[in-house]
Amino acid sequence: MPLLSIADLSIRFGGVSALDHVSFDVAANQIVGLIGPNGAGKTSLFNCISRLYQPSAGIIRFDDHEILRLRPHHVIRLGIARTFQNVALFGRMSVLDNILVGDHARIRSNTFSSALRLQPARRAEREAVDRALQALDIVDMRHHAHTPAAALPFAIQKRVELARALVSQPRLLMLDEPAGGLNHTEVRDLSELIRRIRAEYQLTILLGEHHMNLVMSISHQVVVLSFGRKIAEGAPDEVRNDPSVIEAYLGTSNAAA
Repeated sequence: MPLLSIADLSIRFGGVSALDHVSFDVAANQIVGLIGPNGAGKTSLFNCISRLYQPSAGIIRFDDHEILRLRPHHVIRLGIARTFQNVALFGRMSVLDNILVGDHARIRSNTFSSALRLQPARRAEREAVDRALQALDIVDMRHHAHTPAAALPFAIQKRVELARALVSQPRLLMLDEPAGGLNHTEVRDLSELIRRIRAEYQLTILLGEHHMNLVMSISHQVVVLSFGRKIAEGAPDEVRNDPSVIEAYLGTSNAAA
C-alpha cells in the first residue's frame, strides 16, 4: 500500500483547470519528483494535500486516512509537513523561534500550565528546543540559531524553512520549488542535503520542482504535470526521454535531437 495516494484530483479557478484528474501514488521511503513548467499545477497539488485548497473532485489518502475530510492542523499531526515556494519566515524572529513555530502541533502543555510556568510546560518547552536544535543540525544551521531570519542570505533562509518543516518529525515532507533562486553550487548542495534528510529521518519526500536536473538526480520516481494534467510517470530515465515531456519543456518533440 502506498503512503500517499492521489486519485482523480481536480481543482478549477474560474475557467482555469489547475489540476485535471491527476492520479499517482507515493511509496514509503522514496523521493518522488513532481516536475513541470511554471503553472503546471505543482503548487496547487501541494496546497490540496496540505488542505489550503479544497479540490472540486478526487481523493487524497495518506496512510489509510482520507485527508480531504481533515483540517490543516490535523494533516500536520498525521505526519505531513511542507515548505513553500516563496520563503515564509518571520523576519524579525530568530532562526530558533522560527523553527519552534513549526513544532506547535507537537507541544502538548496547556495554556494554564504555560502561563504559570509549571513543570509540564517547562519540560515541553525544553523538548521542543531540543527538537529544533536537532533540525538545525541536519541543515548545518545551529550556529545561526539566534540570528534574526531576515539577516540571512536567501539560500540560508531556505534551509531555515526546511528545518522548520523537519522539526515536526513528519513522515511525508513536501518540498515546493526548493531550488528556486539558487545558483548551481547551491542546487548541488541542496541535492546532497535532501538525500541526507531522507536518510536521517527515514522520510518520504515529494519534491515539486521545475529544475529537471535536480529532480532526475535524486528521485526514485518522477511524475510530470503540464497545464494541470499528468503527462508522464516513471523512473527518471524513462521520463527524461519521454516525447511528451520533451515537448512540454522545449516546445517540440524534435528539440531533443
